Amino acid sequence: MPKAKMTTKGQITIPKEVRHRLGLRPGDELEFVVDDRRITLKKRLRGSPFAPYRGYLEGLAGHDPDELVKEMRGG
Repeated sequence: MPKAKMTTKGQITIPKEVRHRLGLRPGDELEFVVDDRRITLKKRLRGSPFAPYRGYLEGLAGHDPDELVKEMRGG
């Protein structure tokens, strides 16, 4: 079982095995769920990075993709 030691500043290093198993990368956010004397660590999942772009091309539906590319290229 992986272990970690807390520093005087309350910091821990998450063991490599755990980081790998959870797919953790620098910048990821973690949640600590406290239940009595047990702490559960969860990777906080973000929304899709594509969410802001959903519907962006909606107005172009039904158009010929080749014609759209020609227009974009000025041809």
